Amino acid sequence: MAHVGALPQIHRYITTHDANGKAIFSTNIPEVNPMKAHSDGIAFALSYTTKGFPVDLTDDGDINVYKGYLEDAPGLVVSGGTVLRHVDIPPNTKCAMHRTVSLDYGAVLEGEIELLLDSGEKRLMKRGDVAIQRGTMHQWINHSRAEWTRMLFVLQPCKPLTVAGEAFGEELAGMEGVRKSD
Repeated sequence: MAHVGALPQIHRYITTHDANGKAIFSTNIPEVNPMKAHSDGIAFALSYTTKGFPVDLTDDGDINVYKGYLEDAPGLVVSGGTVLRHVDIPPNTKCAMHRTVSLDYGAVLEGEIELLLDSGEKRLMKRGDVAIQRGTMHQWINHSRAEWTRMLFVLQPCKPLTVAGEAFGEELAGMEGVRKSD
């Protein structure tokens, strides 16, 4: 089943345990993970979230946390937790230059994407490449005229960042559909 940009629909398979302690697939949340597109065409899917360290799996505590975030989406980062997010970027599209107060792992699953830093440095990332974002100002740019890019991000909060005595906070530049983190 295709969706926005003809990339395949995302399915997430969450495991849990039955009453006998055997591993099974959870039926608490649908396996289809819908992408939600904004007017700029960039689409997001909240694929999983956690709250607290270590994560509490007992009685599906983590799944219940995630269900809550599906009903009331978090900012880009969850304070004291993690966020797993898919992002689809249409051809010839760029997001706003932004910064999160987090350590992010961004892996390219499909297509190519340019990672531009506020210093002007850039890298062209291809399928399988990963960027480790450490609170830097950055922008994602899909230069292709025809191909979509799909990325998978894992975000975890970090301590407030200070460089050369200057404190840096979250800067989202009014990114559509993205609210400030908790």
